[in-house]
Amino acid sequence: MFNIFVFPVMSVQFKTKAPGAKTYLQIIKARFGKYTHTVFCFFAIITNLVITIGVLLAGKATIQSLTENASDEFSVLIMAALFGSYSLIGGLGTTFYVSYFNACLVFILFIVFVVKILHNRDSEFDTIGNMEKMYESISCIKGPDDNVNNSYLTFRSWGAFMFGIIEIFVSSAVTYCDQASWQSRIAAKPIQGVWGFILAGFIWFSIPNVMATTTGMAYLALSHANGTHLLTAGQIDEGLVTPLIAEKVLGSAGGILILTMGAMALMSTGSGEVMGLSSVIVYDIYQTYIKPFRDNLEPHHCVLCGKTRKGLEKSMNNAHDDGGDLCSCAVATNCSICAEDMAQAHRSTQFYQKQPYKCHTHGRYREYMDFLFSFKNWCIVWVTVSMVPLGLVVFNSGIDLNWIFYSGATVTIPCFPPVVLSICWVKATGKGLIAGSISGLICGVTAALVTANTYPGGLGDFLANTVQDYTILAGNVTGFVVSLGVCIIGSLLTHRIKGPADEEFEWMKMYDIDNPLQPWELLYREDMKGMEYEERPSAEQMNKAFHKAKITAYIAGGTSIFLFAVFIPSIMVSFPDMGFTQFTVWINFTQGWAIVMAIVVVVLPPVEEIMRIVKQCRKNRDPREGLYTNGLARDDKMDPMLLKSNSVPEAHDMIVKDGGDYASSNSEVLPVAV
Repeated sequence: MFNIFVFPVMSVQFKTKAPGAKTYLQIIKARFGKYTHTVFCFFAIITNLVITIGVLLAGKATIQSLTENASDEFSVLIMAALFGSYSLIGGLGTTFYVSYFNACLVFILFIVFVVKILHNRDSEFDTIGNMEKMYESISCIKGPDDNVNNSYLTFRSWGAFMFGIIEIFVSSAVTYCDQASWQSRIAAKPIQGVWGFILAGFIWFSIPNVMATTTGMAYLALSHANGTHLLTAGQIDEGLVTPLIAEKVLGSAGGILILTMGAMALMSTGSGEVMGLSSVIVYDIYQTYIKPFRDNLEPHHCVLCGKTRKGLEKSMNNAHDDGGDLCSCAVATNCSICAEDMAQAHRSTQFYQKQPYKCHTHGRYREYMDFLFSFKNWCIVWVTVSMVPLGLVVFNSGIDLNWIFYSGATVTIPCFPPVVLSICWVKATGKGLIAGSISGLICGVTAALVTANTYPGGLGDFLANTVQDYTILAGNVTGFVVSLGVCIIGSLLTHRIKGPADEEFEWMKMYDIDNPLQPWELLYREDMKGMEYEERPSAEQMNKAFHKAKITAYIAGGTSIFLFAVFIPSIMVSFPDMGFTQFTVWINFTQGWAIVMAIVVVVLPPVEEIMRIVKQCRKNRDPREGLYTNGLARDDKMDPMLLKSNSVPEAHDMIVKDGGDYASSNSEVLPVAV
């Protein structure tokens, strides 16, 4: 919850300071160079592997609990097929639609569970069916020793408090260091990302409070009636409580619902990890180090010609005019030859013929991007295939879902402070970030192992003792604090920022990240109406355009954190042991919250999509917006390159925006947003 509400601030910072970046690793490469970039590529891959292994373990447990005689091989093959086919066929865009249907299914299941467990007086079970029976049953069960009065009906629990602290670090590690988490955030505009995260936090609050509370109470009540636990401790750790209750309460239909929901969740999460890892391999490793388009390219140099871009000819240490050594490449979106190339490429795709590009300025780079796009598809296949042996090794290793996430967080949490500092702090340096992340990793792992050794069995009982509460807390807190402290101290000792000019040049390294074939200015043109700029808006104009988004992120994020981390817990902790009245109020509150969020989840996305379609149809009918027929612009003032292109990986994300007034396509371009 905490990270969901903090991420809007990071998202708006990312999108306004580096609007053209596609991965957080691109920012690190642009600001700090290849050595720092290499270190964080390692952390990104490790984080991706941790989450992927967790998804495989969760998927295996769900499949085998609901499918008779399902082997490990069958389970991992099913998951690999889901991940790979979904990544290749759907891509990032389709992820949003599947996530919508998955969310709808989850909330439908919520409502069914609530009705069958808490509002069903004809229930065949003696201990569930209404709140009175549930309360009487659970109040008779002895809870953990850490709970006040050994009661399950209390919020005063030291174990729960420890769990909350640990979850902040674990969720930070898997949120900010995972490219799969960033890629959907990067796809949204700043204000969309802010409200999307805030709303996601409110929606997410209802999931554990309804699903976990309802199924957890039902499990305790049924176990009490049975006289013993229905599942072993290991099965509970695998997350099998919900599938069990679904089958108990709903019969075979419950198992089918859970299996369907699990399959959709696996598709969405697993394919996101496949695409995230493939993006890192292709764009941050292969394109950067193995086969770059242009070797030894500086951040402020044009990738097409290798010369200094206009506006960046003055370095912070040696201000001078490069004169004729400045880039003079025409903007691809206004290149008439490129428009012909794209029209030819569209026809070639229809007739399965590939024609070479004619544009001397952009043609070679366009062919290079075509190659990378094809290579990424193959990379998705390789990553998917590699999941089969990875899954089998993990399944036979004895590790469980809790171990991989909590122990994995100890390894990845040192990456969290450097990522945040690279986006938000101008004085951060590569030396400081490398020293901080590596020292945090060493100290965090050491602290975890030393603490684990204090438990009975020591490191001999490795899997059990390395996921004890104090072991996880020691490793994560040490890794985070050491990493943050060393990053700040190291950067303060090694930075070269001496004034506002140096700060501006440093931020320009991020701001200058762009794709010359699909400039980020196109995506933001509609938001820049009324502003005049050359080729792209300035950083000041971007900050002005999205100032409200930043204020919204700070206020909404801070208010939400106070509500969920302070206000609601304070009220519930005021009751040492909930009586029936407090229990009823709490359950009704969570149910009401879930119903409101269910309405939002089911209704809001289709309404927004319909509004976008209607808006686009009106634009297409408006002659002032430019008309398109058969993929070609009829209004010469429009950017021909705004057309959908299957040769550019990001092209499918582009939407036709308001056109600008331009000079001739072969001259210097001076667009003015209207």
